[in-house]
Amino acid sequence: MKSKLEYIWLDGIQPTQSLRSKTRVERDFGGTLEECPMWNFDGSSTAQAEGNASDLLLKPVSIFPDPARTNGYLVMTEVLNADGTPHESNGRATIEDDDDDFWFGFEQEYFLWDTSTNLPPGFPAGGYPGPQGAYYCSVGARNAFGRECIDQHLDACLDAGINVEGINAEVAAGQWEFQVFAKGAARAGDETWVARYLAERTGEKYGYAVNWHPKPVLGDWNGSGMHANFSNGVMRESGDEETFTRICEHFGTQIGRHIAVYGADNDQRLTGLHETQSIDKFNYGIADRGASIRIPIVTIEAGWKGRLEDRRPASNADPYKVAAAIVKTTKEALA
Repeated sequence: MKSKLEYIWLDGIQPTQSLRSKTRVERDFGGTLEECPMWNFDGSSTAQAEGNASDLLLKPVSIFPDPARTNGYLVMTEVLNADGTPHESNGRATIEDDDDDFWFGFEQEYFLWDTSTNLPPGFPAGGYPGPQGAYYCSVGARNAFGRECIDQHLDACLDAGINVEGINAEVAAGQWEFQVFAKGAARAGDETWVARYLAERTGEKYGYAVNWHPKPVLGDWNGSGMHANFSNGVMRESGDEETFTRICEHFGTQIGRHIAVYGADNDQRLTGLHETQSIDKFNYGIADRGASIRIPIVTIEAGWKGRLEDRRPASNADPYKVAAAIVKTTKEALA
């Protein structure tokens, strides 16, 4: 029996990488990561190499069943140089401490993008829909746009074994969100990237692209973020407000570290308006969606045991890099 392995990787496009993939056919494949061979590709066609030395390697790191193909698998890979060292575009390689004691919940916002109008669905040609407010968690054809595509994406993620915990329509027309939970920075990144890949592939059937830009529609609209909920064992078991204060205060001393990996053009979104704090400022607060870090009310109700939410990552941020920065800063705060 022959199996179809879809190798997925991130290219070298700047300032925001794109997804790439190609199919490998394997005979008598048992469905395990260990059976996935190293592969190569032409890096000169993906802004990752020059033509005179274009061979780069794809190292398999995670595998998922492919819900759209019989005997198919989705293979998330990381890009290596020909000598086996991490390529400079390899965000997964920036994870210095892949501690699975850290739990991540990424809230991935994005806009569907109608390729025939070059606007989000729900936006009339040459104009704007009604102001935001009616679209969040909306129901009905006047306010919810693209639901069939979104529902198919959810089913695809679940069938692939990705730990998507929910979806909802967001505050602007044509804007949606899914949430991914995983333990460890690398696994959280793998699952989020494959969920993004499935969103792109599902959209192909409907003429929708996916716009990951944090502010693709200028004006009085919320941008798109990738809010990062995180905890480790200390946070989940502490029962001490001081633990969370220490973490938040230390995050406030590391603005540059985080903003550097929280997504290109994030200044267009982090303006201090539309449920954001300004990109050059930092604050934290209980149930405050205008803060840099929100302390969820459920953490307090649990006796100061639980998680924090960093609201600054943009929708186009690399979850590998975001998780790596969060692990580093949190551990520094608790050292």
